[in-house]
Amino acid sequence: MSLYYSFTDFSILSDGKWVGLENYTRLFFEDKYFWKSLFLTFKYALMAVPMKLIMALFVAMLLNMKLKGINFFRTVYYLPSIMGGSVAISILWKFLFMKEGVINKTLSLVGISAVDWLGDPDIALVTISLLVVWQFGSSMVLFLAGLKNVPTELYEAASVDGASKVRQFFGITLPMITPIIFFNLIMQIVHALQEFTSAFIITNGGPNHGTYLIGVKIYEDAFKTLKMGYASAASWVLFVIILMITMFVFKSSDAWVFYNDGGMDG
Repeated sequence: MSLYYSFTDFSILSDGKWVGLENYTRLFFEDKYFWKSLFLTFKYALMAVPMKLIMALFVAMLLNMKLKGINFFRTVYYLPSIMGGSVAISILWKFLFMKEGVINKTLSLVGISAVDWLGDPDIALVTISLLVVWQFGSSMVLFLAGLKNVPTELYEAASVDGASKVRQFFGITLPMITPIIFFNLIMQIVHALQEFTSAFIITNGGPNHGTYLIGVKIYEDAFKTLKMGYASAASWVLFVIILMITMFVFKSSDAWVFYNDGGMDG
């Protein structure tokens, strides 16, 4: 139905009238905020996805160590993943990073002046991306499962050959968990390109449209100005973009995803 509505001027309060490609023409050639929101969404994804995957893998390697009480720490590190997407946590994040918030008060204790985390357009996007990075729990669990499936004899053989820990990581660990990296990469890209809650609750797309992600724009077009057909068109453009990026990542996996049987993807 949304595909049909994207070719109409449909609103919640009235029946839609067929307008053909008019909504798409307005998006591409008249709506400057559409292109800005797409640019900010890509920028956000380029920051959030790598940071989240790196953090998840780093913590997974720590939790893969044989330490006393490690199961407790695994549970604790997974909790943010459960709570992080909620409205309540977004509100908490807003209070933490506001100008008189806990973060700035903590920085003042060590002589660092207050940072306008949510009032500076260049910094606000980084601030909301940190909330997503904090939700690394689900990716971490998958990485942890992948690390446990790496045969220990590979590390033993590498140690006998004199390979350092760094060389073992890049020569054994990373290649062996590339299927997990591939899956996490796909899921996090899709999630980041659809991000809405943090940008809407924490900054409401501001300041100066500095966090005006495509999800926020679609919401405002649909439920504030009641241009449901126009919002549907933007949604389908986003769908096609996500589909194309996903297909590209799948295609590139032929070159870098390896499986335990020694074969490659494809």
